[in-house]
Amino acid sequence: MLPDKLTPAELEHLLAANLDTAASTAPVDEPHLLRLMPETARQALMQTMTEQTYARGDVIFHEGAPGDVAYLVWAGRVLVIKGDLDSPTILGYRGPGDIVGEMALLEDQPRSASLIALTDLRLLQIHKDNFMRLLSDIPSLSVELMATMSARLRAADTIREATTQAGYQLEKQVSALMTREQDLLTLQQMRQETVDLIVHDLRNPLNMMINVLELLDVTLPPEVREDNKQLLEVGHSAYARMKRLVDTLLDTSRLESRVAQLDLKATNVAKLIKTAISSMALSSIQKDVHFLTDIQEDLPIVMLDAERIERVVCNLLDNAVKFTPRGAITIAATFEEGHIVVSVNDTGPGIPSKERERIFARFTQVEGETTHKRGYGLGLRFCYLATQAHGGEIWVAAGDNGVGSKFVFTLPVNETL
Repeated sequence: MLPDKLTPAELEHLLAANLDTAASTAPVDEPHLLRLMPETARQALMQTMTEQTYARGDVIFHEGAPGDVAYLVWAGRVLVIKGDLDSPTILGYRGPGDIVGEMALLEDQPRSASLIALTDLRLLQIHKDNFMRLLSDIPSLSVELMATMSARLRAADTIREATTQAGYQLEKQVSALMTREQDLLTLQQMRQETVDLIVHDLRNPLNMMINVLELLDVTLPPEVREDNKQLLEVGHSAYARMKRLVDTLLDTSRLESRVAQLDLKATNVAKLIKTAISSMALSSIQKDVHFLTDIQEDLPIVMLDAERIERVVCNLLDNAVKFTPRGAITIAATFEEGHIVVSVNDTGPGIPSKERERIFARFTQVEGETTHKRGYGLGLRFCYLATQAHGGEIWVAAGDNGVGSKFVFTLPVNETL
């Protein structure tokens, strides 16, 4: 349903082309209809007409309204439209000398379209009884109206045919897009299944790697093991990182498809965080980065899938280490309003505010303040999905004092524990 008055923006939305209103707003000495009448009939009609004025954007009558009045356009221009602002069909324009609204009178039916003033407008209003008497008294006027209606019907048929053809083309395009979408979904599923198989197979060589490292730990003479302690630590660290990456790749797909099952156990979050920090010790030393902790004492015990949440913390720490040139990374944990709140604050280049909403999507790369891209890939996607699966939230903000980035996630606490 159209409003009673359209704003300039709504009018522009309706119009397909700019109007040359300069020529159409000038009043005419006499509409064409009046020139067809004998003098006596003309004078009688003018006595029954009432002049109405409208401003640009006024809706003179609405589609579906009762039709008991016809109008002569004395000055200005109007738009004839079917439908509303969301799905309009422009039927045509009327200018000085044209009669509008007569179809509803002749058919004794509601208005078949709406009429909108495109300019400041002067109309002569004719009620139904006077209009019908006019047609009876002046046969030539009836012929003129029939010719006008015929032209309008031809124009309407042209519009209908064009609309039908456009509808056919649109249906073809929609069908092609749906087929293309289905093909892409099938391809994506095949790609994901292939990736999952490959990643799953990576576990075998990883297990062999850790078995070899543990065997060396047991069988090497103490002096040899001591001389190669750093190499063994690098091997263990590389294994842990690779295993975390493999698990993240597999878990991301499972969590997205909602087939992953959480292994919930009563968990001490403070110990979980400390374990995650220990696993990142070697990489932090290599980058000349150190960790600071600010963990609230006596945090409540939480039902968690501890392995997955520890991996969330490790992923956040890994990203923080990667993008902190040197200096401190602060890990904090507090209990607030029924949730444990964990944050990781780095001192790196930070993330532009406009990019913070999308970094938890798959394969997102965000331009930092440095020359290289901040590629979070699947790590943050997993963090988002794992936190969400626990009923929590995760977001990123500017770091404390405006330095670096601060990743924060929450975990709800079951008070009945």
